[in-house]
Amino acid sequence: MDDNVKDDVVIAQPKDDAARKTAATSCSTRLKISMPVLVDKIDNRVDSLYAGWPERMFVVDREGKIAYAGKQGPWGFKPQEVAEWLKKNLGPTSGKTEPRP
Repeated sequence: MDDNVKDDVVIAQPKDDAARKTAATSCSTRLKISMPVLVDKIDNRVDSLYAGWPERMFVVDREGKIAYAGKQGPWGFKPQEVAEWLKKNLGPTSGKTEPRP
């Protein structure tokens, strides 16, 4: 995309899981993303199931069910909205996450 070229964020299309993880790590580092980033495998199975392209935020509860589904990005990608949802539904936290059982 022209905006990617202008912003110098041009990454070759990954051909395997390792290349996709490398690209995601580079993006999250460069964009200073402070939340965990999950990477779909090269077969795009999660994208197919959840319509996550190009980005989307979900909150999954302890039972593995979707408790919050944000709108599709880029215009529907609103981290502040999910932060407010988390605060309203889970209350303030220390910033630490608990491992899933």
